[in-house]
Parts: sequence; structure tokens; C-alpha cells
Amino acid sequence: MKPLITFVTLAALMLGGTVYANNGVDLNQSPEVTATQQGTIHQPKEQSRKPLNYVNQPPVIPHSVDGYQVTKNVNRCLQCHGTQSYLTTGAPRVSPTHFTDRDGQVSSTVSPRRYFCLQCHVPQTDAKPVVENTFKPADGFGK
Repeated sequence: MKPLITFVTLAALMLGGTVYANNGVDLNQSPEVTATQQGTIHQPKEQSRKPLNYVNQPPVIPHSVDGYQVTKNVNRCLQCHGTQSYLTTGAPRVSPTHFTDRDGQVSSTVSPRRYFCLQCHVPQTDAKPVVENTFKPADGFGK
């Protein structure tokens, strides 16, 4: 009985995905995949780098990331910040911590858990807080 339920569930998921995909949803228009693959978009630094506020804070991004493509196949951020390009672009190099996987193994490529940069790094902005914020930087930080 359990194999039958599993089969019916998988068939329903596949059918639902097919129907959804055929309803005119064009994922190529998603903001994550609309940029050029080879990085012909130049994003100049728009602001100076802000100081960190606590230990291991992910640095904020001092430029716009509008139109950046970050998918499982392409990462626009690494076209400037990657180990093969940072010296020529002048961008900060990806941290060595980004090459360690969840089992502590070091790789020559960015770990999948660190590949999607915008999970932790955000563009810096001077927007007013939506709610009151009483956060104070840790001693020795935020200067």
C-alpha cells in the first residue's frame, strides 16, 4: 500500500509541475536570471565599504546587484570576487571560509552552502528602519 501512495504522490507532483510550467511562467524573466552570463554588466562601487558591527558579520555590498544572475550554473558575483578574477577587478576576494563544505572538507571551488551570496550579503543602503532599532556594534566594531 505504501509504494502505491508514494507512486500516486510523485505522479501528482510531476503532473502539477508540468501544468504549472505550461501556464506561461517564464523563469528566464526572474530577477535572478536576467543578467548576462559572461558578466558584461559593470557594477562600479557606489559607496565606500562600511565597517563590520560584529564578529563574522557578512560584509554588505557597496554596489547595486540589480540584474545579477545567481543560479546553480552561473554566479555573477564570482566573476569579480572569485579567486581567478579578483586581482584584475580590484574586488575583495571571496573569503577562504566559503571553500569549506559542511563536513569541514576544503575544496578549490566555492562550497554549495556558500554559493548563493545574497543569502547572507545584502546591498548596503541608507533606508530608514521599518521598526525601531537599538542595535549597538560590538566593542571595537562599527568604526
